[in-house]
Amino acid sequence: MTASAGDRSKTLATWLALGGGSLGLHRFYLHGLGDVRGWLLWLPSLLGAYGVLRMRAIGQDDRLAWLLIPLLGLTIAATMLTAIRFGLMPRAQWNERYNPGGSARSVAALDVFGAALALAFGATALMASIAFMAQRYFEHAAETRPQSNSQRLTP
Repeated sequence: MTASAGDRSKTLATWLALGGGSLGLHRFYLHGLGDVRGWLLWLPSLLGAYGVLRMRAIGQDDRLAWLLIPLLGLTIAATMLTAIRFGLMPRAQWNERYNPGGSARSVAALDVFGAALALAFGATALMASIAFMAQRYFEHAAETRPQSNSQRLTP
């Protein structure tokens, strides 16, 4: 699946990171199927998806899902950052890094549009993960906090 030297498209890498970054598709395109980092992206993605399935089946009181779901959101946010970096990377730098001795095939408008979409998706995933973790933390803190005397007395 790896492209030959001098044949890696900046546009395709940007859109692979945007659409399948959490599964490592951009890494497999650039570095081949033997890329360890690409395969390592599967672990937090699948654990996060499992957390979503657990929460749908068990409900919001499932504490394991509290830990697993943010993994998916953070992985998506990280890969969206990669898509932004690819989309906005100057052609000369792209060629130096991924196409030594060749030239990048890219469509500038699609590169920038992909980076803009990645910014929107990545910011959404990151903010949703932070909000989810904060909500779960404060709900847990409220449940475990001892009640004051005024709350225990009933009129």
